[in-house]
Amino acid sequence: MGGERTLSEPELNRALLARQLLLERKRLSLPKALERIGGIQAQYAPSMYIGLWSRVEGFERDQLTRALERRKVAQGTSLRATIHLLTPADWWAFTIAIRERRRQMWLRYHRDGPSAEQMAAAARRVRKRLAEGPVERKELAGMIGFGPQGVTGITLWLDLVRVPPSGTWERRRADRFADAAAWLGGPPDLSRGEATVELVRSYLRGFGPATAHEIADWGGLSLEATRLAIGKLELRSFRSEDGAELVDLPRMPLPDPETPAPPRFLPIWDSTLLVHARRSQILPEEHRAEVFSTKTPQSVPTFLVDGRVAGTWRYENGRVELSPFAPLARADRRGLEAEAKRLAALHA
Repeated sequence: MGGERTLSEPELNRALLARQLLLERKRLSLPKALERIGGIQAQYAPSMYIGLWSRVEGFERDQLTRALERRKVAQGTSLRATIHLLTPADWWAFTIAIRERRRQMWLRYHRDGPSAEQMAAAARRVRKRLAEGPVERKELAGMIGFGPQGVTGITLWLDLVRVPPSGTWERRRADRFADAAAWLGGPPDLSRGEATVELVRSYLRGFGPATAHEIADWGGLSLEATRLAIGKLELRSFRSEDGAELVDLPRMPLPDPETPAPPRFLPIWDSTLLVHARRSQILPEEHRAEVFSTKTPQSVPTFLVDGRVAGTWRYENGRVELSPFAPLARADRRGLEAEAKRLAALHA
């Protein structure tokens, strides 16, 4: 690893914005953009569209729907047992890396529920049906049994993706499932260790520099597995202001902390706001309770001013309405209102 330069919080903020394509939109294919940013959380289907619109130059809603239909991108349960939009390659790597740990945790959490043997038997039943084509959630639940927990658990014994027309802007509930190998092709010949290395590489590409704990938190990995994977990569190292070791891929951007950050709108559940990205202060701690709470565990749509969350927004009656946490400077409000008009056009 390299030297021990100390990175300030403003430097980490700009690094995260640059890697998440929030410092400057890029004209990229959707798979390339998703590869750059480590995917997008997609429990609420419009989040995928808004997240890509904020990051990809010239993005239009139909682009993502077509990419899903053409199997250029994958939507399925992944990191932290939540639905993500990923490239097929990342979907497979993440699945292989975390499957065993997720399965163990699921069995531990549902210790009074079905056993591993019962879930394996249910998977055999479902696999036979999937050979005929995609299956709707209601039918899937009936084949598995065990109530709602059966549907959440079956993805740990079967590789399933969620396929259109469900999980799109037009039909938002992602409740149609297909066999991942049949839909995407694969799986690749990757061991769990090799897949974990790819997961760590993806994290650093989209969110670095970072500590091992932050990578493990994002990936749902054990700290031991994370550190083992870090040791297999050629990385550079830094220190944060509190002395923590940060690791990073070589030649990744570290912009000047004074680089201007344009106004940006984020959807609910945007990964830049989650705990693993806390060090960069995109979401200032004094506003965390206004974005995440017991009433809004899914977060709320937010907007950025100078690279930090400065308020929330909602689309209503053909307009994007702003609710800033504090009075906005005139120039900041003008920039946000111009961006809001473009976001309203995406909704229209």
